[in-house]
Amino acid sequence: MGDIVTKESFDWLFSDPKILKASKIICRLMDDIVSHKFEQERGHVASSIECYMKQYGVTEEETIEEFRKQIVNAWKDINEEFLFPTSVPMPILLRILNLARVIDVLYKSEDGYTHAEGVLKDFVSSLLIDPVL
Repeated sequence: MGDIVTKESFDWLFSDPKILKASKIICRLMDDIVSHKFEQERGHVASSIECYMKQYGVTEEETIEEFRKQIVNAWKDINEEFLFPTSVPMPILLRILNLARVIDVLYKSEDGYTHAEGVLKDFVSSLLIDPVL
């Protein structure tokens, strides 16, 4: 990113700013919501779904509902961060936003990363093979 990324930018990033926390919440929870059953079938360790259910004594449906609320709130935090001026260059903020956007596309309704032959394949095809002119 050339001269855009400075020591101050890294210092800001390592301070775990609100926009970064929100992006991480979106990434982790959206992935776990759509992929935890498949991962359990493959013998993976407990996801945040199982941990939350055990910790709070709630059902899977209640856990997913709570996680969806947290995801909505994380998007609100990201939007709020873009409303107010910051000393961090916009291209850096856009990288964080774009990560959350990609995760939203990949994990909106299914695990598009693990099962790329579905929705993700259609998105890539429409972008590269059949673009809207």
